[in-house]
Amino acid sequence: MQRRSKGFVQLEWVCPNCDGRNPGSVKTCGQCGAPQPENVQFQRAAEEKLVTDEKLKSAAGAGADIHCGFCGTRNPATATTCSQCGGDLKEGRARQAGQVLQAAPTPPKAVTCTNCGFDNPGTAATCSQCGAPLPKAAVSAQPQPAPAKAGAAAKAKPKSKAVNWLIAGGIGAFLMLCCVAIVMLFVLPSSSVDATVASVYWQTSVPVQEVQPVNYSNERGNPPSDAYNVSCRTESQEICEEKTVDRGNGFAEVVEECYTETEQYCSYTVDEWKTVQSYELEGYDLFPEYAEPSLFGDQRVGTASQTLNVYFDTSDGQITYSPGSVSEFQQFQIGSTWTVKLNALGGVVGVER
Repeated sequence: MQRRSKGFVQLEWVCPNCDGRNPGSVKTCGQCGAPQPENVQFQRAAEEKLVTDEKLKSAAGAGADIHCGFCGTRNPATATTCSQCGGDLKEGRARQAGQVLQAAPTPPKAVTCTNCGFDNPGTAATCSQCGAPLPKAAVSAQPQPAPAKAGAAAKAKPKSKAVNWLIAGGIGAFLMLCCVAIVMLFVLPSSSVDATVASVYWQTSVPVQEVQPVNYSNERGNPPSDAYNVSCRTESQEICEEKTVDRGNGFAEVVEECYTETEQYCSYTVDEWKTVQSYELEGYDLFPEYAEPSLFGDQRVGTASQTLNVYFDTSDGQITYSPGSVSEFQQFQIGSTWTVKLNALGGVVGVER
């Protein structure tokens, strides 16, 4: 697998004291001055741009930050002593890094600054009028599984989970009603009529098969072991996926991972049993017969099939019923009377004496 770096983006963190959003590289909240907590959770920004400032690129390329083991202050990976207490950072703990971060949620159209009341675009992290960090409410939706495309229109956010459950329940109820309707229309009897057997009919078919060459073209995968005249080709396709990986220092690296997917396609010939002729018989009695064809060379008899029909006369006209076996078919003597059960569409769902 090939891995290519496309650059770095700056993450954000939300101050637990005032809900102000701050750039990942900033160690104190720009709205209330509270220090970045040791267990800070970095998030992707709603509007991401690759870092171009050389200092920020250098900071992003460094390893994960180290939290001082004595006072908890966050220090860059290159530091050896704590900037707050001077403690030896060998006793510190590096932040976890390497996680693939999901895209930021779709922001609202506007967010109001809590400091000056100015309405800012939903993607803004700081107020364009007073410079104060904008509150967490600007990105309060749940993360989406894939990055939003630059310039794409914001989609409406679901108002609440209750609405989703309501929709799911409605869909479930609709599907259940459809199933019930199908059962009532096609399976359950809705009426019955008295019927007399007017006539019967049967038809049988016996196929004769022989081995013949069958050609296949551009079939995916390996050819069968008994194939001949084999000709194969391989097609390759590069599959790439872009990921945003947490660096553990307030930045994330945008990487593209690519691998080559190959697929083999083959053309070949195999010998298969094919039906060359079918011998059919028919009759209007209760004793179906099957042809006994003569075989030549390497021919064989395939699986025989049958059609069985019973025709009933009723006060509403003629009804056709197809028994499932010869033994059932032979019960329908001409002139015998039966009760025929019908579904809502008039189809036969059962018969009884």
